[in-house]
Amino acid sequence: MTSTRPAPAPIADPGPEREALQAVEDRVLWLSTAIVDHANRVRPNPSGLKVGGHQASSASIVSIMTALWFHTLRPEDRVSVKPHASPVLHAINHLLGELDAKYLTTLREAGGLQSYPSRSKDPDPVDYSTGSVGIGATAPIWGTIARRYVEGIAHTAGTGRQFSLVGDAELDEGAVWEAVLDPMVRELGEVCWIVDFNRQSLDRVVPDISATRLHGLFSAAGWQVITVKYGRLLAELYAKPGGDALRRRIDEMTNPEYQRLLRCTPLQLRERLPGDGPDAEAIAALLRSVDDGAVHAAIRNLGGHDLGALADAYDAIDDTRPTVIFAYTVKGYGLATQGHPQNHSSLLTETQMRALATGLGTDLDDPWAPLPDGPAADLCRTVAERLRRRPAAPAPPPEVPVDLDRTPTGTGHTQQALGRALLDLTRSAPEAARRVVTVSPDVTSSTNLGGWLNKVGSWSPHERRDWFADDAETILHWHELPSGQHIELGIAETNLVGLLGELGATWSRWGEPLLPIGVLYDPFVSRALEPWAFGMYAGGQSILVGTPSGVSLAPEGGAHQSITTPSIGLEQPGCVAFEPAFGVEVGWCLLDGLARLGRPGGSSTYLRLSTVPVDQSLADVPTDPAARAQRRREVTAGAYLLRRAAGTPQVTIAVMGALVGQALAAADRLGEQGVGADVVVVTSPDRLFRALRARTAATGPTEDAPSWILDAAFPADRAARLVTVLDGHPHTLAFLAGIHRVRAAHLGVTDFGRSSDLAASWAHHHLDADAIVAAALA
Repeated sequence: MTSTRPAPAPIADPGPEREALQAVEDRVLWLSTAIVDHANRVRPNPSGLKVGGHQASSASIVSIMTALWFHTLRPEDRVSVKPHASPVLHAINHLLGELDAKYLTTLREAGGLQSYPSRSKDPDPVDYSTGSVGIGATAPIWGTIARRYVEGIAHTAGTGRQFSLVGDAELDEGAVWEAVLDPMVRELGEVCWIVDFNRQSLDRVVPDISATRLHGLFSAAGWQVITVKYGRLLAELYAKPGGDALRRRIDEMTNPEYQRLLRCTPLQLRERLPGDGPDAEAIAALLRSVDDGAVHAAIRNLGGHDLGALADAYDAIDDTRPTVIFAYTVKGYGLATQGHPQNHSSLLTETQMRALATGLGTDLDDPWAPLPDGPAADLCRTVAERLRRRPAAPAPPPEVPVDLDRTPTGTGHTQQALGRALLDLTRSAPEAARRVVTVSPDVTSSTNLGGWLNKVGSWSPHERRDWFADDAETILHWHELPSGQHIELGIAETNLVGLLGELGATWSRWGEPLLPIGVLYDPFVSRALEPWAFGMYAGGQSILVGTPSGVSLAPEGGAHQSITTPSIGLEQPGCVAFEPAFGVEVGWCLLDGLARLGRPGGSSTYLRLSTVPVDQSLADVPTDPAARAQRRREVTAGAYLLRRAAGTPQVTIAVMGALVGQALAAADRLGEQGVGADVVVVTSPDRLFRALRARTAATGPTEDAPSWILDAAFPADRAARLVTVLDGHPHTLAFLAGIHRVRAAHLGVTDFGRSSDLAASWAHHHLDADAIVAAALA
């Protein structure tokens, strides 16, 4: 294949400024292509493994990004760039002086440019991490809400549009439509999506992708829809005699047929383009009136490659509602591979790269040479100055207490304790409480957040009247106002964790820390897992509460019972997982998590809570202040020894969460049979596992892996055979046997649940006192 770089489309007012913009566009195309070329063809690769990169996907969006950065963007705007266009972003950052040339040779190399844009790992400015398809696209929606929320508290976040540069195949993701359709989104006028509508996916030309259908979906959701379909070369042809016929022919053409025309010579175009319909002769006559070069260039002159048409579309954005711009493009535009159905990961050969360099006025042997002095270089300097952001002075996160000084009594469960802890925080640490923002997907009342909601109100861009405020039978009040601290989205867990990630990133984006807490049913943590994990990868720090949890949610049946979530929490990077057993522990674990938010080096927290009623006196919380403080330290470090057998124990029962009552009952029964049993309450298998690794690792113990907790909770002189039990998969605690290399039995849930009462559920899964006693004696 040879280079088929078309002549640039004319812009509305040709002149030095427009010529400079086109020269910048050419240099962006060159740099983005050369970045991938160097990583794959030039840089030594001893392993021989594929390096990868996406020249065609980058070329598809070069014009869109050039027009956006060099015509439209303001310093307060933020942009999420589609994953496979990361070389284009790096090329633009380099031209604007934000990325040293030394990094242009480091794509996908250790310490270099990441495969996809990364806020935390790339050396140049990146507004949103992308790479997980659909998640990066929706992030600016949640970023908009986070910015508005911060502005309402601190008045430092300012304004600014939030752009998403989205590949059309990315619109297949369900996360996209969950976000677009949320009722809150239609009020977010800062949001603007630009769809790189090249009608190709990874494998092929998509035959049935319909812009009309997509337009309808966005319009129905209240979005402004702008279409940039044809460039000015095609528009000029349409204005000639026979132009209406040509437009009908192209409009009615299938995507694969159109894409095939992009691979044709001018002679083949004259043969194929007229088709065999009633307009064929009129189209043929029109084509005879223009030369081969014009025919060849016009068929590629879609609106997404016309800088003037794109600038006009950006200027037409309506800031009173979200906007989507469909920019028709050619995948691989300007490259020898353009329009080929399998060009997604294809790489240009050296010969093709040299031909491209000649066409773009560059040199493959000196690929990173700067723009020569002149209008294009001047434009880059001017835009760099225009887009320079004033660094946000980071505000310190609020002081969070270590104890709320409440010891729950009576019978209660950990889910209830969450709501009480939040209310206690408003009294004991009002400055910290003001930075708390809770998020839930239509489960506020059923997760015991009603008291918190009634106190702090629900966040809304505009104040709304509560029509049930005077209804004496209404106990949950939705006071919707911009100062509210609770945000309720629709029933879409992906939206919740997406918003949670952005609320948790405000400390690094605008210098204002928030303390975000998301609450959802624990069985749906798995549904939210991928965007939740991606939010942490992107630097979002938050607390996720899964409640109620486990097969202890017995009457709901297997569809609403969580099994794998304890191990998810243990295995998730950037997060500390807790499953407290008693109400007092909920407060301690919550405060531990809040204290790690909104700061460099901070981390997220996962709290797994339950609705199983537990006698709170069983916690035996010390009344002595020093002893209470030690219990708190042990709880947040991962475990504590709750019950000591008289003398040397013959068995240790390690229990997690709501099954603590069953474990204590089993210990009593074992004692009656002369079998001494210690009971250890595990509050964070996550931190215990880190501590066990740190004990033998070269790095040694760390703040989140305090090895002393192993000696405190599992002292060597009391080592005995071990029974672990939790309402989740038993392998979560199986590693505990390795602390002292003892024989062990591991009880937990390994099968789907079924509807029943609580006792029947525990008996079915061998979680009750009978099962614990049997395992200890076996």
